[in-house]
Amino acid sequence: MKVNVQSVNFHADQKLVDFIQRKLDKLENYYDNVIYADVYLKVQNTSEKENKISEILLSIPGDEIICKKKGRRFEVGVDECVSSLVRQLQKRKQKFNAQVA
Repeated sequence: MKVNVQSVNFHADQKLVDFIQRKLDKLENYYDNVIYADVYLKVQNTSEKENKISEILLSIPGDEIICKKKGRRFEVGVDECVSSLVRQLQKRKQKFNAQVA
């Protein structure tokens, strides 16, 4: 799967990009037809400690799935997004299998 990482207001280091790639590659175990993933990492200029936003847009045939999480670290936000995307992909696969059967 092709993964595009865009970081806003900062520069993402290679370790973070590799972490994101590894996490998103696991999504293919749950849904075979993932085309690509766009990952947006943003830092808000606020006094809050939870100022890092992780947003993942997953493209599958005929639709797109979006997940957005806010937290202290990008790794935690990406982890939560991947968990949410896994649940969404499993639901979609169940619906598809129910329609085919």
